Amino acid sequence: MRILEIAPPWFTVPPTGYGGIEQVVAQLTDGLVDAGHEVTLLASGGSTSKATVQTVFDVPPSAELGSTSHELTHVVAGYHRREAFDLIHDHSGFTGAAFGALLDGPPVVHTLHGPWVPQVEDFHRAVGNALHRVAISEDQRSRAPEGVTVGHMVHNGISLTEHPFRTVPDADLHLAFVGRANVEKGPEVAVRVARLLGRHLKMAVKINEPAEQAYWDAHVAPLLDGADVEVVRNGTKQDAIDIMSGAEATLFPIAWPEPFGLVMIESMAVGTPVIAYAAGASLEVIDSGRTGVLVPPGDLDAFIAAVRSAGSLDRAACRAQVVEHFSSTAMVAGYEAVFATVAEQHARRPTSDRVAELRRQRSLDRRRTAPGTRPVVIGAPATPPAAVRYAGQA
Repeated sequence: MRILEIAPPWFTVPPTGYGGIEQVVAQLTDGLVDAGHEVTLLASGGSTSKATVQTVFDVPPSAELGSTSHELTHVVAGYHRREAFDLIHDHSGFTGAAFGALLDGPPVVHTLHGPWVPQVEDFHRAVGNALHRVAISEDQRSRAPEGVTVGHMVHNGISLTEHPFRTVPDADLHLAFVGRANVEKGPEVAVRVARLLGRHLKMAVKINEPAEQAYWDAHVAPLLDGADVEVVRNGTKQDAIDIMSGAEATLFPIAWPEPFGLVMIESMAVGTPVIAYAAGASLEVIDSGRTGVLVPPGDLDAFIAAVRSAGSLDRAACRAQVVEHFSSTAMVAGYEAVFATVAEQHARRPTSDRVAELRRQRSLDRRRTAPGTRPVVIGAPATPPAAVRYAGQA
């Protein structure tokens, strides 16, 4: 298939540091090329791939993260060329999904990388079910609002080569935390747990947005006095891998229904079990008692007890879980199956009366606004009141 993969514009593909979506897109794109597909990747400058890379911004506009105008400028470049592809796979936000739902052309597969917050629910209700949505966990899929169809689910996957297995942890038996500085990820819980257990904690934390800095200053920094905590701020992906691969356990004290959580599978891939609150996708990713421990959300005592038991968990089982279910190979196979189904549905779809009617309506719309013409107003009197003026009329 000729496939266009649209990454968000904010970071390079693959990312040099933070960038979970970009990491997934990098693995998927290269895997699709290896599988024999003709792939174009729309991503910001500095991105590298086995696919043909198309760029709009020479430098990723990371400082403008969330800017609608930047995302539009990026995404529209891909949709301008949509007829050159058999299928578009869009990982961007609202703008890409809107184009995919409204424009004629090849089928558009849209992966849902974020949670179902109210504005996301409202948007997807508004665009309807013209998109082929893919959830990244069954939990995320189950939370879709009424009337919004999520027809597919593919778990995220990672490179096993980039996450080498460690048979034993470092001699110091430290604990690990990797994530953003915000309430959903619970970095302050990780610090509290380490303090109460008297353990050394290594943290790789993203703190480069104002809200993240404010959260760190208010909720985490005050706990560091007297604690045995080592913090790497805004480090590289390798920094995070190194911290997890030498740990006895990775702490994942989430306070929200995590749509997926790459940290969990990255940790298990290197052989480190994960202690997590049982929320969102953690119930699908962790085999509790084998590759980690799931505890009731918010139960700090249970979380501490689980950390104490981490040394008895089998590191080889952690690796095996990722190899079987969460490798980039498994992810690519999952998306190939989705693409084949979507392409077949697209090829079989009839040219319905509704499509013909929409095209007729567009033609009328163009005629209404053409200079020197009087618009046709459906349901209005043939001769409008003299005071009414239309575009193009004197």
